[in-house]
Amino acid sequence: MSGVRVLVGTRKGAFVMTADGKRDQWDITGPHFGGWEIYHVKGSPADPDRLYASQSTGWFGQLIQRSDDGGKSWEPVGNEFAYEGVPGTHLWYDGTPHPWEFKRVWDLEPALDDPDTVYAGVEDAALFRSTDGGKSWQELSGLRTHPSASSWQLGAGGMCLHTVILDRANPGRMFIAISAAGAFRSDDAGKTWRPINHGLKSAQIPNPEAEVGHCVHRIAMHPDRPNKLFMQKHWDVMRSDDAGESWHEVSGNLPTDFGFPIDVHAHEPDTVFVVPIKSDSEHYPPDGKLRVYRSRTGGDDWQELTNGLPQRDCYVNVLRDAMAVDSLDSCGVYFGTTGGQVYCSSDSGDHWAAIARDLPSVLSVEVQTLA
Repeated sequence: MSGVRVLVGTRKGAFVMTADGKRDQWDITGPHFGGWEIYHVKGSPADPDRLYASQSTGWFGQLIQRSDDGGKSWEPVGNEFAYEGVPGTHLWYDGTPHPWEFKRVWDLEPALDDPDTVYAGVEDAALFRSTDGGKSWQELSGLRTHPSASSWQLGAGGMCLHTVILDRANPGRMFIAISAAGAFRSDDAGKTWRPINHGLKSAQIPNPEAEVGHCVHRIAMHPDRPNKLFMQKHWDVMRSDDAGESWHEVSGNLPTDFGFPIDVHAHEPDTVFVVPIKSDSEHYPPDGKLRVYRSRTGGDDWQELTNGLPQRDCYVNVLRDAMAVDSLDSCGVYFGTTGGQVYCSSDSGDHWAAIARDLPSVLSVEVQTLA
């Protein structure tokens, strides 16, 4: 029977959770790198035993860790990230010089067909690539030197490149998202980029045609429908049917359209999941009820999913990287909370059960389907 491996990054270490295809009994190992912030852990689609982890602290800085045995053992790999060119200044959005800083790796995205190739989205917003398993890194500088860069702004979490999506159907195509700049697309493997934010509306931007400046929280794509993208923005849930050329709102009957994560069902490209949060100042579920919402129609019409989730006195948040889906026949959905809970649904969200309840605050959740 096929199984799953759930990779959880927290503020005090990483946890590896495994189960068979029933997904009702879990083995949990960790914390790996106890006491360190592990912002993201991701496995290679080409080799399920190859994992990468982003490890950092305010004291010792940023490290990349690699495992070649599914998380049983780890080793630090090349951690020399340098913005291309002479370290200099960047014109901040108010026009004043500001040095580019390297603070954290927010997103690790292994290539679809090569376990040694991996992309890293970092803060300050830039994209790096390694082709030797993380030993060395080169910046794809066409993004950071884009003419719009002087207009990029800090989000509440910093100016972070937090989402990298690779398109299997179009090998040269990549999508990224930056808070707070917006979404960008490359059609030449990251050499050049262009903003894809037409149709986004943000209250803080007076120009409705603004090319950049939007606070995109997360983008999701089904691999079989690469032209259809879903977005959770600072406010609004959005959909694009033309690879980001245009967007329209699909918040529909959600109780609030503020939130962080968004993901797409493994077998149903029109089925999408979000977790509404009360507001951008009150980062907890409306009415203290933890609810995942599912649309089977690509948005607008949403159904609340509550079976097995706390429906009173729940004031946790679910961060942008803390939701994932597996590819088993009955699609599993997973998410983690800032309260340290990790929930699993083995039936596309109809029923939920906690895998763990008392972890450190969860920063990211990824899942691998194992043969």
